[in-house]
Amino acid sequence: MKVKIESSKIVKPSYEDGEAPAHAQRVPLSVFDKVTYGEHVALIFAFRPPNPPNSEVELGLAKALAVYREWAGRIRDGRRSVLLNDAGARFVEATVDAPMAVSMPSGPSPEVRLLHPRIDGSPVELVQVQLTRFSCGSLAVGFAGHHQIADGQATANFLAAWGLATRRQPLSPLPVCDRSTRFAPRDPPLVEFPHREVEYRAPAPNKKRDIALDDEKEEIGFGVAGHDKVKVHRMHLSKDFVAQLKARASSALPPSRRGYTTFQSVVAHLWRAITAARGLAAGVTTKVRISVNGRTRMRPPVPRDYFGNVVLWAFPRSNVGELVSRPVGHAAELIYRAVAGVDNAYFRSFVDFAAEVEAEGLIPTADSEQAVLCPDLEVDAWLGINFHGLDFGGGGPFCVVPTYYPMEGSLFLVPSTLGDGSMEAYVALFHNHLEEFKRICYRIT
Repeated sequence: MKVKIESSKIVKPSYEDGEAPAHAQRVPLSVFDKVTYGEHVALIFAFRPPNPPNSEVELGLAKALAVYREWAGRIRDGRRSVLLNDAGARFVEATVDAPMAVSMPSGPSPEVRLLHPRIDGSPVELVQVQLTRFSCGSLAVGFAGHHQIADGQATANFLAAWGLATRRQPLSPLPVCDRSTRFAPRDPPLVEFPHREVEYRAPAPNKKRDIALDDEKEEIGFGVAGHDKVKVHRMHLSKDFVAQLKARASSALPPSRRGYTTFQSVVAHLWRAITAARGLAAGVTTKVRISVNGRTRMRPPVPRDYFGNVVLWAFPRSNVGELVSRPVGHAAELIYRAVAGVDNAYFRSFVDFAAEVEAEGLIPTADSEQAVLCPDLEVDAWLGINFHGLDFGGGGPFCVVPTYYPMEGSLFLVPSTLGDGSMEAYVALFHNHLEEFKRICYRIT
């Protein structure tokens, strides 16, 4: 796929009354903004024709930025605050002299990165957009937003607002922008759960840490030596396959218990399959990092339209031998219990603990520079997030996919473009592990 960049510019907020705020304001990042990944997350949206001209999409973006002002600002103070200076977002226009059907990658491929601006090297713009027009009239929109500004739900809200503004409709509902005051610690603080080595850890000397990690990798058998590069595989999970998984996972539950959810059943199955494919020793401990949205868990609840991050993580864990030898329902129960434990009390405990993080010099365990997660996994699920709400006037996207992200052990779950209740799993593994995974991934045990 040959992508030609036609232009690159900065789009600044466009205010309805024509008057921008008189003074730039520094807004402190919340405790949840600071603990998450300090990097851009990129998504690709594909639209069939007809589509509005780039100028209308650009104007819609400018109007949406006037309401979601943090996206047009800049992170300052060592990533402790965002400056609302209306510096703007990056807006790139590109073309492909071929139809989308024959030129856009059909599966996970480095070529996907050509459809959004470069996000490595810490770009200063917190939002970067690329509109790529194909000869058939189809449009690919690459959106990259800095994770410390918004989680998945907040990003989806912004994308829906961008679509409304492009269609010249009122932006409703408006975002709730109170990240600097909403999550205040209690007086006195009450830290009821361990948060060190969970959300935060003490920094270790680089040299000693690297040696320790290398020794650990060799001990459990996934050192880089002898392994091919990481590959990303797209696995289709049909509606029938998902239904069979849920039934198998829930088969041993008593009548008084509700069955396991689609998410719990699918992640349990993939956790077991990936662990088996890696060929790890039975005594090795494996865990999964699972994002937990706190909007409905915290008391009082956080509004769905809150603009920022409200995410912590659950970490179900098991030794390898027990995980792969016991039925899928065992893994589903581990996931269920771990996620259930990240409740209002846990979120409040974290808020109280995070108030002291800087004094202790702790750093987040969410490390975007980690290239290999084995024996662990990290799951990003978009199953409950409506990214299809981005509509410029010709209907929502027919396809939404993550960018190519070859971090070993990463797992993306995305609703299928078929719209029939099926889903796609993007699995990143070493090539020799991936071949075994593909051989066993549809076995339900």
